[in-house]
Amino acid sequence: MKAAVCRGFGPPEVIHIEEVPAPVPNDNEVLVRVRATTVAAADWRLRHVPPILLSRMKGFGDRTKPRILGMEFAGTVESAGRAVTRIRPGDEVFGSTGFRFGAHAEYVCVPEDGPVALKPANMPLEEAAAVMFGGVSALHFLEEAGIQAGQNVLVYGASGSVGVFAVQLAKHFGARVTGVCSSANLEMVRSLGADEVVDYTKEDFSRAGRVYDMIFDAVGYSGFRRSLRALKPGCPYIRCGAPKSLLGIAGAILRSVWVARVHGVRIVGGVARFTPARQALLRELIEAGKLRTVIDRRYPLEQIVEAHRIAESGHKKGHVLVQIGQGTA
Repeated sequence: MKAAVCRGFGPPEVIHIEEVPAPVPNDNEVLVRVRATTVAAADWRLRHVPPILLSRMKGFGDRTKPRILGMEFAGTVESAGRAVTRIRPGDEVFGSTGFRFGAHAEYVCVPEDGPVALKPANMPLEEAAAVMFGGVSALHFLEEAGIQAGQNVLVYGASGSVGVFAVQLAKHFGARVTGVCSSANLEMVRSLGADEVVDYTKEDFSRAGRVYDMIFDAVGYSGFRRSLRALKPGCPYIRCGAPKSLLGIAGAILRSVWVARVHGVRIVGGVARFTPARQALLRELIEAGKLRTVIDRRYPLEQIVEAHRIAESGHKKGHVLVQIGQGTA
């Protein structure tokens, strides 16, 4: 099968299209022929992980095996293991491989009891690939922060892959939402349901005199000092994004601990958990017309280097989609 294989450490050019053996499903797994995937933040960040640390990650420690990135996918079930009962060959599904990665390929194996389900009936198959990473991340952190109806919530980075879902899901839970993004994305964020939008190129949200019950930083750029000025005492500050370097990530973690202790702010962060219940809610909201994904650009698998470059630039709207195989959704 064709796959985008990560053969190095550094820029997008370390990704190469190669022929590799197709995976074989275990008894509890399904083999999915991938129609589309995305380049998520975790994908391009993993290129910057030093090899000595990368070798310790599950699925990446064996250098004899190709290192294939890709966390989310949509496609058709090709075959199923003997113990699989919920999903059948021919079913159109969407899901996530999580930190096992492997979705930047023509085929991927996923466990039936993992985050894989029938795609939303009213969503094109390719678009369903751009749901799980951003949707589950936003849903996880909002639930962890205890979002409630009537709260004033600010989403910083409202036009990114996590931010577009954070805006819509916060509205679903009954919050009043302010989205922060660039000038080019103001109308798009409004179309997602944001009650107010702030253009960060022209206005500092923390200097406007508004205070919020929750701040959701979906990109890691809102800044602790600015966020504290605009956040009510004791309220949650969700920090979903992170710096590119390991040193920057370590610094952000230390600052989070300091801010929580000194200022009494509840810091919500870490790794989002994929659960069948969260996937089911996303599917339900999509089919009810209350949730949609946003796709900025589409690339064939052969142009995945450019897809990585755009995804890492920080200036995309929603998701960068990678199409695999022939045909359209």
